[in-house]
Amino acid sequence: MNRQFLGLIVMGIVAWIAVGFDFSRHSISLSEIHDGGPPKDGIPALTDPKFVSAKEAVFLNSEDQVLGIHISGEAKAYPISILNWHELVNDRVGGKPILVSFCPLCGTGMVFDAEMDGGRGLFGVSGKLYNSDVLFYDKGTESLWSQILMEAVTGPLTGRKIKLLASERTTWEAWRSKYPEGKVLSTDTGYARDYFRNPYAGYESNARIYFPVAHMDSRLHPKAWVLGIILNGEAKAYPFDQLKKISRNPLKDQVGGETILISYDRKAQSAVVQDVEGRMLASIQAYWFAWSAFYPGTQLYEG
Repeated sequence: MNRQFLGLIVMGIVAWIAVGFDFSRHSISLSEIHDGGPPKDGIPALTDPKFVSAKEAVFLNSEDQVLGIHISGEAKAYPISILNWHELVNDRVGGKPILVSFCPLCGTGMVFDAEMDGGRGLFGVSGKLYNSDVLFYDKGTESLWSQILMEAVTGPLTGRKIKLLASERTTWEAWRSKYPEGKVLSTDTGYARDYFRNPYAGYESNARIYFPVAHMDSRLHPKAWVLGIILNGEAKAYPFDQLKKISRNPLKDQVGGETILISYDRKAQSAVVQDVEGRMLASIQAYWFAWSAFYPGTQLYEG
């Protein structure tokens, strides 16, 4: 095979991978970006969807998981059963534009500030993965953004950070008790999806990882749940199995030179982080393999 023909093949492969996206700039190796299966927008993001009151959310059981956020007096809950099928929700809470993101493969529900250059950024699901984590793209430049890395990794905006907001993944019962007047994402999304069926059933309970990751850490089971915190450039993970054992709730610890307080709800199996002034801090609930893949130098709380 001559070099010219081989070059054409390589160029064709690169062009196929990069359809719809600009890969001329990138901060990660393009070989580590994997096709997740569905094409660009094959998993449809929701934009300004319908919500119902807590009383109207009869489709939710008490133990169902939700990702909740509270901003400027407004509380909204996003059921994981819906996020499993859409992964992204472009929304507003308390007048602030936000991006609600969920990666079923990493177990990560993260809410971002969607204000971009004085306007509102809108995002879609790229269909591609990095370290088994969702890569979403902004509709303005089609740069690809890494959810857990919290920055653009390809395209014109490569290197730009996106601000993580404090949110809480917990049960519907716990969230409803805290915010009885809050709103809930409706199943009336405009898409024909079976929101009562989990397309990832069984994934949480086994060690299998569907896509390659750059780093594997054997200190915990790959699918062990951890609470990840990053402060002043320092990353630390708190295994839920350890948080269950704490005798003093909240747990007081130091990360990045700052004192934090972690409150763990055994019934809801959820955790929140606050500073010493009682302000809720952004944190990430994730499978251990995902957290350690992005933060290989992470500290690990061992009780």
